[in-house]
Amino acid sequence: MKIQWLGHSCFLVEAEGCTAVFDPFADGSVPGYAPVRVTADAVFCSHGHGDHSARENVTLTGRGFPLPVQTLATCHDDKGGSLRGPNTVHILSAEGMRLAHLGDLGHTLDGAALDALRGVDALLIPVGGHYTIDAATAKAVADAIGPRVVIPMHYRLGQNGYDVIGTLDKFTALCDDVKYYEGDTFELGPDTPAQTAALTYGK
Repeated sequence: MKIQWLGHSCFLVEAEGCTAVFDPFADGSVPGYAPVRVTADAVFCSHGHGDHSARENVTLTGRGFPLPVQTLATCHDDKGGSLRGPNTVHILSAEGMRLAHLGDLGHTLDGAALDALRGVDALLIPVGGHYTIDAATAKAVADAIGPRVVIPMHYRLGQNGYDVIGTLDKFTALCDDVKYYEGDTFELGPDTPAQTAALTYGK
């Protein structure tokens, strides 16, 4: 499974000959990041805000998307969605593995949602705070889920991202298994060791 970070919370995932984009952002909606212009078989958005729902920036192949994707209803804040509305978690199953994209999750997880996510192979999790869970809450959520690989997203990276959200180091300082990558792409296989994978934007 090939996981490419396109900036902010946007990823291009390739598995079993299929491609999907998660949470593409609108042009100019996130400071610093280049516009998203990709082709894929499917696009999945966690919620309707412009920095996560620019479906128009993804050219669909028209081939369809046969891989199963489970959705979980969550919230964009810790007040039941009253502040920022709903958020949808997507869980993609392919190649005998599961990848979960948490979107703009704004709260901890328990019950059925946590049960559905436990033991995923890759967890794409927001860590920047303010609009989403912060670094400490993200670490607690990741620990509860117990994924093999954690890939942080939705944080400030130099001039990229919102000024009000935290930087990656706020999260990685809490982790003892961080591996830094020089590129923006991560290859996930059945033998990939457990780690927190910090990808490099645009390389």
